[in-house]
Amino acid sequence: MIYSLAKPLLFQLDAERAHGMTIAGLKAVPIGPAPKSDPILETCFAGLTFPNPIGMAPGFDKNGEVPDALVRLGFGYAEVGTLTPLPQTGNPKPRVFRLIEDKAVINRLGFNNEGQEKAMPRLKQMRSRMGKGVLGINIGANKDSDDRIADYVIGVQNMAPLADYLTVNISSPNTPGLRALQDKGALEELLAAVMKARGKNTVPVFLKVAPDLEPADVDDIVDVVGKQKLDALIVSNTTITRNDLKSRNQKETGGLSGAPLKEMAQQRLKDFRAASGGNIPLIGVGGIATAKDAYDRIRAGASLVQLYTGMIYEGPTIARCMASELAKLLKQDGFHSVSEAVGTGDK
Repeated sequence: MIYSLAKPLLFQLDAERAHGMTIAGLKAVPIGPAPKSDPILETCFAGLTFPNPIGMAPGFDKNGEVPDALVRLGFGYAEVGTLTPLPQTGNPKPRVFRLIEDKAVINRLGFNNEGQEKAMPRLKQMRSRMGKGVLGINIGANKDSDDRIADYVIGVQNMAPLADYLTVNISSPNTPGLRALQDKGALEELLAAVMKARGKNTVPVFLKVAPDLEPADVDDIVDVVGKQKLDALIVSNTTITRNDLKSRNQKETGGLSGAPLKEMAQQRLKDFRAASGGNIPLIGVGGIATAKDAYDRIRAGASLVQLYTGMIYEGPTIARCMASELAKLLKQDGFHSVSEAVGTGDK
């Protein structure tokens, strides 16, 4: 109720400014202890135990300032970043646009962040404050880097000791040429370098991919991920497509997230599950705003889900409410755990 009253005021502000105020508020306002999730929601994934499968996607907490607060809001895990080796300001402002009529957002931020060196001491503290919540760190390359693969290697070396899991992000549409790393040859070279850099550290490594892929792309990615023995795929990032939008901001360039992405992201998840024969663990992202959305993604093959835009429109209680409703949906269909429900939608 409080958020429904505050939302009209927040939506009068520039979207990026409102987001900055939200981060500041989470840092300043005490939040109670993390809610206890229903035991049916506890999920084992990539050797980690998640109190519930609902996570905050990267982009919300770019500099790793509030993952502990997100866990106390009810998220089972928080993925911070994208963090690059060097600080960068990102693309010119304005660069975040609400599409209110579509319950969507377009952003062209461009990996704006303070850099890994500044984030490292903060994240070292955060791990001890996460309780049972899981900390993911999303790494990327600097826009002006002469060697982007080297940037990811640096990211692994810097962040592996601090993360419960690492995500290699090559799927943002807002860094020119970044998505080319999804091409098979480039991806093989990148992931071989990443896994070599991980060395004896056992931190799980995930790969985040775009939704804007052809069937051959999906097959190639599955082949490379399988050969390099990554721990999971995150499907998917924002889309550059624009279909049936109503908002006046629909023509802004950048990545589209929120409700219009839901159907595409759901289908791409199914594509990756089919291409991998269910042998690569999956995390579902894109257009998730309700427990039913999360449940549908789980039934389609995701063991975990993430959201971000959904919280902009539904408010900070979204994770807590979704977790409660998801537990009811699982029990209603006779499941005893999330893992029992994974991929059952195609049966």
